[in-house]
Amino acid sequence: MSDLDLLTQSLARNVRHWRTERGFTLDTLASRAGVSRGMVIQIEQARTNPSIGTVVKIGDALGVSITTLLDYEQGPKVRVVPGDQAVRLWSTEGGSHNRLLVGAEAPGPFEMWEWRLAPGEGSPSDPHPQGTVELLHVTSGELALVVDGVVHRVPAGASATFEASVAHEYRNDGSAPVEMMLAVSVPFER
Repeated sequence: MSDLDLLTQSLARNVRHWRTERGFTLDTLASRAGVSRGMVIQIEQARTNPSIGTVVKIGDALGVSITTLLDYEQGPKVRVVPGDQAVRLWSTEGGSHNRLLVGAEAPGPFEMWEWRLAPGEGSPSDPHPQGTVELLHVTSGELALVVDGVVHRVPAGASATFEASVAHEYRNDGSAPVEMMLAVSVPFER
């Protein structure tokens, strides 16, 4: 099988998978992507080699990347992210920081973070989209989790979950560093 045939088959399988995952009809996907229903059918039946512009439109409509749509893999996917490739997105001079450890699309963005908060520091967050859920586990120190203005104490060894569609903050009111793991699940908007 040629590379083009593999790409066409992968695109067909992945568009069908994500359209089903999202609960979209052929007409819904076509409308959201701004392409004809016939084009979606041809893609899902691996009968066409669409332009990159069409693939981008369909990926945007499904909320997935082009890489996801063209992925050759057919078995269970495993992605190992080496520790030195985790991305630090926030840090302070006081030693607080976070690192995005790994993420996935399942069915919307799903991320796992490692956080460290130095004593007296915090990180406020604006509300996330409706339906966003955060789960955290404190491995050392005591976290002051502020959700919609209410402080919740989460000591080392404890976990918490909350709906993150309201203002929230992670804060260290103590004298020892707080370390925690955080998972964020953002729903796909239909």
